[in-house]
Amino acid sequence: GVQPALATPSPTGGRRVGYVRVSTCEQNTDLQYDALAKAGCDPIFEDRITGVSLIRDGLDRALAQIGKGDKLIVWRLDRLGRSIPHIMTIVAELADKGASLVSIGEGFDTGNEAGELYSTILAMIAHVERRMIVARTKAGLDAAKARGVRLGAKPKMQPCQIAEAAQLMRTETSETVAHRYAVSRATLFRSINRARRLASPQPLDS
Repeated sequence: GVQPALATPSPTGGRRVGYVRVSTCEQNTDLQYDALAKAGCDPIFEDRITGVSLIRDGLDRALAQIGKGDKLIVWRLDRLGRSIPHIMTIVAELADKGASLVSIGEGFDTGNEAGELYSTILAMIAHVERRMIVARTKAGLDAAKARGVRLGAKPKMQPCQIAEAAQLMRTETSETVAHRYAVSRATLFRSINRARRLASPQPLDS
């Protein structure tokens, strides 16, 4: 991968905080740790979980350590976030602190002009991704109706709301998302799970 010159101190004098994520099936973290060590990271935090897990104590601790002028450094972007919108949420949180995100593999730093452009592109991709989720959910519901599947009483959440809620659940708590749409947590989970089933239809029993 690209190896930008990151070992020298930041011009702002900020710290370099490293973050490592490995899935439960991965055993060797040397590649990530070696890259972050060469980038001058200290401390380095780790999560050993699946990519879609909502609980990331290591990432939370890393972000808590970040202050103005600091850099959060990862080996690759896919080690950081569950999705493009999730990564953009982290970038925004860092920006609010006056800090930046550095990806060694992709070779960019959101603290410089090229990195800002990269962030803009990611934000555009995130917007498209959200629209595609909404479209897929609606298409799944329409297909279910066409097959004669009974959708029951008028749902408490519309397809576009369900798609948005599913996206928000990647970065927000279920309580927060449920409150936003004025539904119970049970209704929220039921609506999302039902939409996912309809979006991936199974053959009807004969």
